[in-house]
Formats: sequence, structure tokens, C-alpha cells
Amino acid sequence: MKLLKWLYEKKNKKPAPYYYNYSLLTILAKPIRKWLANAVAPNCPFNCIRILIYKICGFKIGKHVFIGMRCYLDDMCYDQMKIGNNVTISYGVYFACHGKWQKHFDIVIEDGAYIGMRASVITPSGDVVIGKGAVVGAAALVNRSVPADKLAVGVPIRIMDKKEDVVSE
Repeated sequence: MKLLKWLYEKKNKKPAPYYYNYSLLTILAKPIRKWLANAVAPNCPFNCIRILIYKICGFKIGKHVFIGMRCYLDDMCYDQMKIGNNVTISYGVYFACHGKWQKHFDIVIEDGAYIGMRASVITPSGDVVIGKGAVVGAAALVNRSVPADKLAVGVPIRIMDKKEDVVSE
């Protein structure tokens, strides 16, 4: 790639784009990783194989984790997602580590957390941490951190104690 970079700079009389610094292996691996993370893993019916595929793609996933089918783990920021031990991520949960102007932030899911079906975890302006033992309700929009042992429900999330009655009359 150094030769290609040198040729580009000689021919065009300007600096080569950033991707000329990547190795050929990196350039070839990126679309394969995207395909595995976005097409193969979400549709795999077996959790153990799904977790293995995500780990091969570079995601940091702890032990005894369940990730439901049709989940989207942000493949652009696979190194910025950390999933702890004994975490349950239900069907169709969406994770996005980048927001406005493509700034990338971390998503950390600590041990024992539960994320309900079709929830969305986004990082619009900073890191998002879902605390130890926290519960995120179904279809919730998580756009900020959830403290440990709390319940987060709604769009955008409203944080409350787990023992609080969620049903309103």
C-alpha cells in the first residue's frame, strides 16, 4: 500500500486519503466483518454461535451472555462496545456508538443488566453506561447512562427504582 500511496501523491500532487495507510488485509477484512455482524449473526438461530460470530468480529462480550436474534451491534465501532457477564439482550435491540457529526462514543453494559425487546441504545453526545443489574424496558430509547439497579423505560428513558410501580391508572 505504501507504493500505491506514493504513486497517488506523485500523480495528483496532494496527500493521499487516509485509507491508503491501511494494509490490504484490513481493507479486505472490513466488508467481511460487516457481513458477519449485520447479516449472519443477527439471523443465526443459536445464541452460542451468534456470540461466537460477534466475538470473531471484535466485540468484547463477557460470559453467560444472551443476545437475541435481529439485534444490531454497531459494526463501525466494534471496539467501543463492551458487554459484561450475565447480560441479557432481547430480540431486536439496536446499538449505535456514533451520533452527530460521526463522533464515536463507548457503550458499556455492565454485569447482570437486562435490555428489553426493541430497545435502542444510542450515544448522541457521550458515553452510555448501563449499570450493574439495571433493567431497560421494551422499546425504550436509551440516550444517557442508566445507574446500577435502576429501571429505565420510555422514549426517551425515564429512570426509576425497580420496586416502583410502572403501571399508571
